[in-house]
Amino acid sequence: MPTQLTQTDPSARSQQGMVVSPHTLASRAGVWGLRQGGSAVDAAIATHAALSVVYPHMTGLGGDAFWLIHEARTHQQHGLNGSGGAAQTATLDHYRDCKHIPQRGPRAAITVPGALDSWWQAHQRFGKLPWVELFKPAVQLASQGYALSASQARWTQKDRALLEQYGGAESFLPDGEVPRQGTVVKNMALARALSAIATKGIDIFYKGEIAQRMVDCLSQQGGLLSLADLADYRSEWVTPIKTTYRDRTIYELPPNTQGLAVLEILNIIEPFDLLKMGANSADYYHLMVEATKLAFCDRDRWLGDPNFVEIPVETLISKPYADRRRARLSLSYAQQPQAAPIGGDTVYAAVVDSDGNAVSTIQSLYFDYGCGIVPPGLGFVLNNRGSLFSLAPDHANALAPGKRPFHTLIPAMALAGNQLDLVFGTMGGEGQPQTQLALLTRVLDFGFDLQTAVNLPRWRWGRAWGDASAQLVVENRIPVEVRRALSRRGHAVRATTDWSDELGHAHMIRRLADGSLEGACDPRSDGIAVGV
Repeated sequence: MPTQLTQTDPSARSQQGMVVSPHTLASRAGVWGLRQGGSAVDAAIATHAALSVVYPHMTGLGGDAFWLIHEARTHQQHGLNGSGGAAQTATLDHYRDCKHIPQRGPRAAITVPGALDSWWQAHQRFGKLPWVELFKPAVQLASQGYALSASQARWTQKDRALLEQYGGAESFLPDGEVPRQGTVVKNMALARALSAIATKGIDIFYKGEIAQRMVDCLSQQGGLLSLADLADYRSEWVTPIKTTYRDRTIYELPPNTQGLAVLEILNIIEPFDLLKMGANSADYYHLMVEATKLAFCDRDRWLGDPNFVEIPVETLISKPYADRRRARLSLSYAQQPQAAPIGGDTVYAAVVDSDGNAVSTIQSLYFDYGCGIVPPGLGFVLNNRGSLFSLAPDHANALAPGKRPFHTLIPAMALAGNQLDLVFGTMGGEGQPQTQLALLTRVLDFGFDLQTAVNLPRWRWGRAWGDASAQLVVENRIPVEVRRALSRRGHAVRATTDWSDELGHAHMIRRLADGSLEGACDPRSDGIAVGV
């Protein structure tokens, strides 16, 4: 029998509003925005601006962003796709000498950074505070300093050579050394860039001085992004996709994200009695993994930029299609599909304001410190999301000029009727759909509170960069007898640490029946859930 699971530390509570993110200072920046009278969108921008300072290895102005916004007044959900397309000169022919697009360096920096434009578009539609106000906490942190987190210290040590090679030493290696955890560090170049964006707007980033510096830096090293690529960029408002699970409606973003995989998995597992299986049983983990494999096969076949490829989204997220896919699932043995390597480091934040508006938003550079390039005088790193493009011409995610790559980023929400219930998401690349699955089943099937759902041991099936084959990675807190049972069914099980950030930083907010808020922040991160 599996080990009994018990409730862990209590979730945070609030009556007026809540912010949760992977860094305490960023969460507090978001709460500052709410206390100034800002909307959930305002608070999310303040949070992400602060994260660009205190979590620069995972996010920043050089990355992409995706938004799912619940508008309480109309009970509507709005999606915003802030992912950038490939440079107009980024062609298959340009990479004819490569088996894969390089993961680092100038030839990896081939997509426009879309995050900042998405902040602007969201603010134009749902913001209440002046744009310039939203950057005050971030500018203060960058100019006056902040204590280095354990996560940034660890990843900076890992990527020291990369930063030294591509201009990151000035901003991230003070005095030429990796700072220790807790050391107060500053980023004056980033403070100046954020101040300029705050006072002059986003044109300085996409058409002005910052754009010129990015392009000059890349062109000197053989990069492809041009001023025209940046100037032509606009993030896109999209219609969220959805399915029902138990008595909730689950919302995700459409392609080019992998949100459809979550919905397909939920449809596949819905007929099973998970409570009878047990929340920490081999049967439970086996079912989650096998359903994930089926959905990932469809994801990998179809997912790309819908402006370039036709994707049968409505079929893939339908109940009848899940019925057909479920017939291929065995509860006795593990399937052995091939998995492409996927990496990525990301930040997720959730916000609910006093009016009941909510934001589920996720932002990323892709790899830790992205492509590694820090343009002189700007203090932020450029993303390497374009390295995920395929160089196979007939692939759904094949590289093409202006095309957006397949994205792992998936902010999510759950509604009960037309009322907001859950705001949730996680970092973790390939693990994002699987961790969302863990959160939803633990709350909706097993009845755990949010913090317990976040804290309980996690798993990830797939293949990260550097892995020779797909593995089932599980936290060591999953009992050894459960791991052995999974191995007997054919899973390639690898136990990691008790609390592993390679399995993501998951955060949740729930709006309770009395209108109060419950929030949970992942202890695997450096963050906190903060109420107003």
